[in-house]
Amino acid sequence: MSHDGVGARSRHPQRSVMRSVTFLTAGVLAVPLLAGCGSDEKVSKPLAGQDIVPVARELVADGGTLKWAVDAVPETLNTFQADADAGTTRIAQAVLPSMFRLDATGRPVANPAYLESAKVIETEPRQVVLYKLNQQAVWSDGREIGAADFVAQWRALSGKNSAYWTARNAGYDRIEKIERGANDLQVRVTFSRPYADWKSLFSPLYPKDVMGTPDAFNEGARRKLAVTAGPFTLEKVDPVAKDVVLTRNPRWWGKPAKLNEIVLHAVAHDQRAVALADGSVDLADVDPADAERIGLAARGTVNPLQGSGKTSLTKLRSWALAHGFGSEQASAGGTKLRKAIAEYLDEQQALHDVEVRKSLEPAYTQLALNGSEGPLADERVRRAVARALDRKELAKLVLTPLGLPAVPVGSHLALSGQAAYADSSDAIGGQDAKAAQALLAEAGWVPGGPVKPEKKGEKAAGPEKDHGKAKKETEAPSDGGDDGAYIVGEDDKSGDGKSGGRDDGGDRHISQEGKRGGVPGAYAPKGTAAPAAAPAGLLAKDGKALALRFVLPSGPGSETLNSVAERISAMLERLGIRTVIIKVSDESYFKDHIASGDYDLALYSWPSSAFPATDDRPVYAKPVPAADGSLNVEQNYTRVGTDQVDQLFDQAVATLDEGEEVSLIRKADSRIWAAAGSIPLYQRPQLVGARKNLVNAGAFGFQTPVYEDMGFLKKGAKISPSPTK
Repeated sequence: MSHDGVGARSRHPQRSVMRSVTFLTAGVLAVPLLAGCGSDEKVSKPLAGQDIVPVARELVADGGTLKWAVDAVPETLNTFQADADAGTTRIAQAVLPSMFRLDATGRPVANPAYLESAKVIETEPRQVVLYKLNQQAVWSDGREIGAADFVAQWRALSGKNSAYWTARNAGYDRIEKIERGANDLQVRVTFSRPYADWKSLFSPLYPKDVMGTPDAFNEGARRKLAVTAGPFTLEKVDPVAKDVVLTRNPRWWGKPAKLNEIVLHAVAHDQRAVALADGSVDLADVDPADAERIGLAARGTVNPLQGSGKTSLTKLRSWALAHGFGSEQASAGGTKLRKAIAEYLDEQQALHDVEVRKSLEPAYTQLALNGSEGPLADERVRRAVARALDRKELAKLVLTPLGLPAVPVGSHLALSGQAAYADSSDAIGGQDAKAAQALLAEAGWVPGGPVKPEKKGEKAAGPEKDHGKAKKETEAPSDGGDDGAYIVGEDDKSGDGKSGGRDDGGDRHISQEGKRGGVPGAYAPKGTAAPAAAPAGLLAKDGKALALRFVLPSGPGSETLNSVAERISAMLERLGIRTVIIKVSDESYFKDHIASGDYDLALYSWPSSAFPATDDRPVYAKPVPAADGSLNVEQNYTRVGTDQVDQLFDQAVATLDEGEEVSLIRKADSRIWAAAGSIPLYQRPQLVGARKNLVNAGAFGFQTPVYEDMGFLKKGAKISPSPTK
């Protein structure tokens, strides 16, 4: 999961409560009529292609070092451990075998470097998959890749030995046995139960040295990989220099890597443009603001410090604001501002050799609705929120300024281009204010209803637990600038009519440490007596206003999410639903709020998987009671799930008919839409700053990078400009 508006099956980086969805029937019964997908249905295509400047290998220079930005030096090199991250995956792709990798449409294809073939050869009495390995495939110590490596990985990940600290065992727990085939190059895998997603297994494949014992698995591959089998090998992990160094593998049997080295260098997101300018990195994911800085450099920037006359300070400040300077920086004194502008212009000059390559990430941003308690425990309220959203407008808000296709995502379980993709959003319907109002009225929420103050010990209309810790930075929606507004229900202990919910600076603080004030986000003119009618249009029920806490991250790169949240809040306010935007630190956003259920509304992203029957089940599984009395939500952070969805996932993962699996996944998606626990909004933009002469690298989209083809263009070689430029 990712929240930077920006994704593991972290699912991070990563993949609950009473199922308080009380009103499922109306939404679920209609689903089968909406879920059918005929055999003549057109196959979808990716909304945006790769942008990697593809060239033939003969045009790529031999040698050189690619410096590639990552978020951090990985804590582990074992992708099957809980603290593995995107950097772990990138290293594994470059140095370890994968039986299958993803193509440009996000579908798994056999990797010819390691496989001659892999297919199901028996289905009765058991499913048997036969892997025929490339006879040239060897580990860096000279040993052939073979059945012993498959067996060791199965035993480590089967879940039968708790001494292995594994983060997941999906698929491996269905294997009954693994044995050598007719020769050393054949591996027979027999399953105890049918497994549709068998192509997800053994990718990556670790050597038996890593998987053979719990100690080796738990600790042996955290900072080193002594044995590898990819186009690159691991040279060193240097936490001090913040580098992971990969070097060309001399034992690689495939087409030799063009680069001598790939250095993965940890760079904070807000320092990526600077690193590209000063040469610290050649390739880096960037946010929209940095992409704009790089774009300005390409177009050229007028120097306001040049000319026969001295530019006035007022004009310099206007220029600075127009070029992305912060208001505090732009209002600095003349000497300080001129120095800052000069440094900016130097950076722009250095960025002339950099360009932005863009596509759409294999991940989507969603609005999550916490269905565990409060108003959103009622499915009708969740469906009303969904019907209030103009998803096309939200997609345009994020993607159109970047020149990317602004098409709302129509599935929770696949993206356009993937086999399982179908737009199932009709299961809940498009934006319709009247339909939303009818759902809210049916649930008892009516405009202008009586709103009474909370008595001591009473619960508000939001989640029931004490959420004081979520107050870090709270913003309330504007009430038209009425300085006399206050929170309905908050006691006016001063007796002078002043709002008790404002600090000396005039900001509304809805949730304060150790204090439950009134209903968050419910406002009325100063002096309004309670009980009283709610402000015109504000919805209320049982004396409480309909107000939802919208929790967001506050760190660098969160600007996009904040813009989307503000637009969603405006859409909901038209229905009479108030939202209170609560900003928290990036460090606490997931752990303290999303995972713990301390929110009503939230925005975060999930990566899209080529194997949704396996990878998406824990994200939408119905929460179940654990042995200690708590609720096990797996990765279902909205706490909304149904038995029907679970059953469809179980059926999909157990069929060996690919067409049937796709049909079942689409039916599951329709039911997920109908339950309205999460609303997919848009596919995330993928913006990559890259040195202009770097080829076969950039915005990869769905496809697994081909590391051996990356490199720098030969001097004098010509390439055609990308159609996206």
